[in-house]
Amino acid sequence: MSKFFTEKFAALEPYTPGEQPRDMQYVKLNTNESPFPPSAGVAEAVAKECSKLQLYSDPESTALRKRLAEVYGVKPSQVLVSNGSDEALNFAFMAFADEKSPLAFPDITYGFYPVFAQLNHIPYTQIPLKEDFSIDPADYMAIHKTVVIANPNAPTGMCLPLQDIEDILKSNPGNVVIVDEAYVDFGGESAVKLVEHYENLLVVQTFSKSRSMAGARLGFAIGNEKLIADLNTIRYSTNPYNVNRMTEFAGVAALEENDYYLQNAKTIMANRAWTVSELQKLGFTVLDSKANFVFAKSDKIDGEKLYKELKARGVLVRHFTKARISPYVRITIGTLQQMETLIEKIKEILGA
Repeated sequence: MSKFFTEKFAALEPYTPGEQPRDMQYVKLNTNESPFPPSAGVAEAVAKECSKLQLYSDPESTALRKRLAEVYGVKPSQVLVSNGSDEALNFAFMAFADEKSPLAFPDITYGFYPVFAQLNHIPYTQIPLKEDFSIDPADYMAIHKTVVIANPNAPTGMCLPLQDIEDILKSNPGNVVIVDEAYVDFGGESAVKLVEHYENLLVVQTFSKSRSMAGARLGFAIGNEKLIADLNTIRYSTNPYNVNRMTEFAGVAALEENDYYLQNAKTIMANRAWTVSELQKLGFTVLDSKANFVFAKSDKIDGEKLYKELKARGVLVRHFTKARISPYVRITIGTLQQMETLIEKIKEILGA
């Protein structure tokens, strides 16, 4: 830290992204990326827009918002497009949370939530998950705070039923409830259908997971028109050209070829079921995941050691040091071949 770094950020603990090593070719199961490339039309759309890079992108992302609205059954005015879903989340924290409406989210969830809270000087409460790592909806009833729930949750992969989300919305009419649905396409149920009924609901999604565009950095939020207008006030005050023109039209192309991505999601779900079965045969405890990853532990080997032994054998998974979840590793679901390699290496490690 330099002597010039402002004191207001001196205590900030930044988010730690998943490692992206370059020292060897890994079977990469640590950052929840899709194992499948984008659809053919995405590359074509990017190439077409390359010749126009001398021009600013459309600050309204008109074409993409229109297509998103069609796909999700809402109006374009109910859609915000963002530079990754992280930007939409940060805007929402800035717009809807403060000392009068502090944040509340689980103690084990997406690691960016406390970072955004600290960055924006917003008080927050971390509510412990239940013993089985599920979210207890009762903990969020009439809490009178800005609620943030990743559904499915990360890193557990567990999902709340839509009725529970609706109950939380009903009990907090004076506060926004942010539902982060980064992984919803792998077996969860989206809350977008509730947007027309609850003015305090904001749903955030991403193109990074099921739509194979993690490197493009594209996310979106859907909510009441007034909520979206609030978010646009923040966006126009920070980065009005937040989505570049290549990414916007890559997103449009991906939505035009949505069936390709839906089929890939089904394949990942089938590979997830196979992986869970194989891990359980090896004595692992695996949480009930509705995401493109599983959270698993073994009584035969510590989570950190398993992570290190797999990395030494060319397989990357994610390990977290927080005491309650340190026995676990989070394993991204890739191709069946990648998952077979994972199981083979785990057998090798346990045998050794």
